[in-house]
Amino acid sequence: MPAIGETALDFELLNQDGESTKLSDFRGQTVILFAYPKAATPGCTTQACGLRDAFPRFEANNATVIGISPDEPKD
Repeated sequence: MPAIGETALDFELLNQDGESTKLSDFRGQTVILFAYPKAATPGCTTQACGLRDAFPRFEANNATVIGISPDEPKD
């Protein structure tokens, strides 16, 4: 796992629309990578709500939040 401020290795996954997206597509931007084990579980929902609540602060600092999980993109 990369440390805060460290460049993460590139990866490519399908987004919620089924389109291919690479981490390198966001190179030069501040990215908050949110990894979770399964969509719609209580712990993940709590974590996601915390990110949602902080989103105005992320947005004000031009940060992008990306969530990844082993779920299918439709989930």
